[in-house]
Amino acid sequence: MAEERKAARKKIETTDRMNRVMADYFHDLNEAATTGTRKIAWCTSVGPAELLRAMDFAVYFPENHSAMLGATRMSTDLIPVANAIGYSPDICSYLTADIGAYLKGITPLSRAFQGIESVPKPDVLVFNTNQCRDVQDWFAWYSRELGVPSIGVSSPKNVTEVTDAHIDDVALQIEALIPTLETIAGKKLSMDRLRETVDLSRECTELWKQVLETATSAPAPLTFFDGTVHMGPAVVLRGTQVAVDHYKVLLAELQQRIREGVGAVEDERIRIYWEGMPVWGRLRQHSEMFSALKANVLASTYCSSWIFPAFDGKDPIRSMAKAYLELFIVRSDIYKENYLQGMLEKFRIDGIIYHDAKTCPYNSNSRYGMPQRLERISGVPSLVISGDLNDLRCVSDEQTKTNVEAFIEQIQEGK
Repeated sequence: MAEERKAARKKIETTDRMNRVMADYFHDLNEAATTGTRKIAWCTSVGPAELLRAMDFAVYFPENHSAMLGATRMSTDLIPVANAIGYSPDICSYLTADIGAYLKGITPLSRAFQGIESVPKPDVLVFNTNQCRDVQDWFAWYSRELGVPSIGVSSPKNVTEVTDAHIDDVALQIEALIPTLETIAGKKLSMDRLRETVDLSRECTELWKQVLETATSAPAPLTFFDGTVHMGPAVVLRGTQVAVDHYKVLLAELQQRIREGVGAVEDERIRIYWEGMPVWGRLRQHSEMFSALKANVLASTYCSSWIFPAFDGKDPIRSMAKAYLELFIVRSDIYKENYLQGMLEKFRIDGIIYHDAKTCPYNSNSRYGMPQRLERISGVPSLVISGDLNDLRCVSDEQTKTNVEAFIEQIQEGK
């Protein structure tokens, strides 16, 4: 039975290529940090990475590092280290795991990539609060600890419609970053280079969207769990030709699967939507659990968070502002419910699972009645599971398994 469970999810061959792409990215960062040939900028995952790349910064994303801490299950032991210096166990476990790793002097990068001993020391920290306030507090700690400037953008929250006033506000804030970044970089921003970088981000995002939308096919050629892995280049390498080239290869493989009728989950019978953060330390376990039930978790809000249709090299700064403002996490419940209803229809979803992540309220949309409202509108049943993105002390594997199995059985009976 164990062998059958392992074989139930088909490996994406492009994964090996992606691992090489990510290794090259981290080795490039390490070279910049150890040789001093380029300045290092830390950036939040939906921060102005295009601006930084256009100024030749080597760009590092602490949230990506925190996801690695979660996936390697290092984070649960590191979170208490940050708690001990005053950071509450109730706040973002990305933040507490990452700061804990710094204080302990360890990183999964040194285990995964030969020759890398630590994360790269920053010359500047650049944030965007379009995810949450925690990223600003996170970078403020490193600013104090390392003696480097922390600058960024404060974004509006609970937005139903992105207006010109919103875009003007954020665009002006992005422009205000440029003089400081020029001083640190020792060079002026080239608008031609910025246009090129924004256009590459746009191409990356369009390809990533096509990758995710291959799951509209039945059977779906990929899973949500595949998406959490393959989103890596879209997060850390958007604005580069490398990311564009990778997604062309991945898309071609998935399109070939569709032509051949090959599904990621053997004998797919149930189609599930995942709303919220992954449980990073349980990706494999959750993938195998759903596959064994002939259920494919095939679409998610999370993986779609790196689709930015507003990017436009003709108006780079303003289009960056619009793209970052359109992020799902900062939208109103009215917008979110309409968006989710459209996703349920597009992917022909049988059931939706909400992950109520204890330390990530901004990415947990099950706390104010949304599952019940959306179920009344769409007729699609829902399940809320309790857990966390990084803190496995908040996760009950047995309860999750019992609830998911009952939910899948409920869906099967209703078909």
